[in-house]
Amino acid sequence: MPKVEIYTKDWCGYCRAAKALLQQLGYEFTDFDVTSDEQQYQQMLQRANGRHTVPQIFFDGTGIGGYTDLVQLAREGRLPQ
Repeated sequence: MPKVEIYTKDWCGYCRAAKALLQQLGYEFTDFDVTSDEQQYQQMLQRANGRHTVPQIFFDGTGIGGYTDLVQLAREGRLPQ
């Protein structure tokens, strides 16, 4: 199973949906809540090449984007196993 990391904010519906989908698909993940953590947010910006929206999702260190990207990859069967 790949190492999955997700950067979220507590008020974000797309973040909740992404975490629910990851769980439904059987992925374990580390959730970095950047709601009030500026240091984690800056780390996310660096890792996501300046993308500032949440969620930002990473599989084995490679960013796949946000919720809609996750859904598309799941529908196409292209998520790492």
